[in-house]
Amino acid sequence: MIIDCHGHYTTAPPAHDRWRATQTSGGDPDPAYPAISDAEIQETIESNQLRLLRERGADMTIFSPRASAMAHHIGGEAMSQAWTRRSNDLIRRVVELFPETFVGVCQLPQSPGVSISHSIGELERCVNELGFVGCNLNPDPSGGHWNGPPLTDRAWYPFFEKMVELDVPAMIHVSGSCNPNFHATGAHYLNADTTAFMQFLEGDLFRDFPSLRFVIPHGGGAVPYHWGRFRGLADMLKRPKLSEHVMRNVFFDTCVYHQPGIDLLFRVIPVDNILFGSEMVGAVRGIDPETGHHFDDTKRYIDALPIADTDKRKVFEGNARRVYPRLDAILKGQGR
Repeated sequence: MIIDCHGHYTTAPPAHDRWRATQTSGGDPDPAYPAISDAEIQETIESNQLRLLRERGADMTIFSPRASAMAHHIGGEAMSQAWTRRSNDLIRRVVELFPETFVGVCQLPQSPGVSISHSIGELERCVNELGFVGCNLNPDPSGGHWNGPPLTDRAWYPFFEKMVELDVPAMIHVSGSCNPNFHATGAHYLNADTTAFMQFLEGDLFRDFPSLRFVIPHGGGAVPYHWGRFRGLADMLKRPKLSEHVMRNVFFDTCVYHQPGIDLLFRVIPVDNILFGSEMVGAVRGIDPETGHHFDDTKRYIDALPIADTDKRKVFEGNARRVYPRLDAILKGQGR
């Protein structure tokens, strides 16, 4: 089967977004939530993500709230907690309506200056009660100002301990940018991907948490393109080889929107560290005039690679089941 590891509910019902607008413009961090019917949710999914999955030949998406809308920098902790809970509950409803096509990954209620330990309760709820298989972790809840500690700082350790206990990975994913120097999807996202990798290189996080797992999206940002730079920095900084120091715990997706980029990714990064992802109906939704196909139809690029079928099966399915063991258990429970 073909598992897309990177999907967001970018087509959520308008009433959900109106609730958010009411929340952020008023004084109540959790105003009355609107009634959204199953039919409304079905329509948004069937005409968008589900249609494209079928057209492009994929079977399942690991699905989470819209990343750009997490907006951890807006409002205080109470607002973030309420918004996160509402967004995750909506993902649960999608999964309940389409259990063989979508599996949930949760947003976290992060806020600038607030301990990440305050997000543990929502992670536990989503994994233990809602059946989610992972989370999206924002390394910069400030929205582009980067005024918090790096991911290797011990301030993050209580959350990482819970991830290990629950055996769930995190996708490193920032949200919208409030800094005009950084376009959200064109700069801030890719900056964060690259920054997270460099933080892992500099630190010793995986010595302390050898089973901790992270997916760095968008093809790893600038990392594959500058792989020699990072290998050289590891040597200069007296770090172990990247294969031992980082790559047992870090994985990249294939949200790279042209064939040469995918070709480079697979030449540089071991196939065991690559998960199929598309982020369809996401940051880049148009048709590439050079190919006549959608930029985010990333399966097409992988199909064109001159690699063994066994390697393609790892990328399309096996690696996701290994990185997300709770997903593997769900699929086995479905007889897949």
